[in-house]
Amino acid sequence: MVKRADAPDVPSLTWEVLPGRPARTRVPEFTDAAAARGWLAAARPALTRALHTHGAVLLRGLPLAGTGDVAEVRDVLIPEPTPYREKATPRSDFGRGVYSSTDLPAAQRIHLHNENSYTLTFPGLLLFACLVAPEEGGATPVADCRKVLGALPPHLVAKMRATGWLLRRSYSDLVSTDWRSAFGSDDPGEVARYCTDNLIAHDWREEGLRTGQVRPGIISHPATGEEVWFNHLVFWNEWSLDEELRETLVDEFGPDGLPFNTAFGDGTALTREDLAAVQAAYDAATVREPWRPGDLLLVDNILTAHGRDPFRGDRTIAVAMGAPVELSDCRPTVPPAAAFA
Repeated sequence: MVKRADAPDVPSLTWEVLPGRPARTRVPEFTDAAAARGWLAAARPALTRALHTHGAVLLRGLPLAGTGDVAEVRDVLIPEPTPYREKATPRSDFGRGVYSSTDLPAAQRIHLHNENSYTLTFPGLLLFACLVAPEEGGATPVADCRKVLGALPPHLVAKMRATGWLLRRSYSDLVSTDWRSAFGSDDPGEVARYCTDNLIAHDWREEGLRTGQVRPGIISHPATGEEVWFNHLVFWNEWSLDEELRETLVDEFGPDGLPFNTAFGDGTALTREDLAAVQAAYDAATVREPWRPGDLLLVDNILTAHGRDPFRGDRTIAVAMGAPVELSDCRPTVPPAAAFA
């Protein structure tokens, strides 16, 4: 199905919507990067409307030679940046607010999630740009969180609506992210103040810092008013880990010392069956498109979750984020809280 955008300033903008694929369009051939930026500026209102409809849109054929080009495009489409807070996974900083999408190993699948769903201010928009496409795999799958919410078992929706979700983190120099990298400071007092200000329970132990925070897992989009499933519940749950790795981490650090773990907001643990049900809802809503150099994927971070498929070969996907949104503007079903539960 091909839909023509109702944008008189960009009459050639059309969307191709195919089963299993994100909405996409091929941009005109541009004489230079400046011409591309001008076209994108004119197309921005139509892109916003398309994002509210589809949640994510792919633009194919842009002149993106390097991370500097990505920064220039970001300045046009997402002029207000969002800082990368409470860092949790490794990224390379390319400068000017552009990062690698992730530096996790190529063989590792990244489960679907909404960027920074655990913070009180998070990006409303994400921009992924393909500079080097992998030989095999490596797509950035996306899932409409309105569809995810509608596909979940009612008892899980009711539980999330009533309690929210709990994120526990144990920071270590040995495994995952250390607290200095996560909070961008080597001052324990500054980190403690940040945690207090952002409703994060924190406990300094001999082995390092431990934190806990409850966040709503169902919120409403501030522009469209639609309710969505918005969280990292699956992404960081212990049952999402490879079984051998999970057992090794539990043996080494104990069940309460895992680098990350999630539960419902009242501390109720997820069962394997709960996690499988949520994963099935994500899978049913997931679409993906193999990357090509010059592709630009725009994602409404509230309406759409994203992840990463394993891949083979070199892969350079740059990411930028912006259009910050306050959690309080999203009609959360439960208030955020500091808790270890």
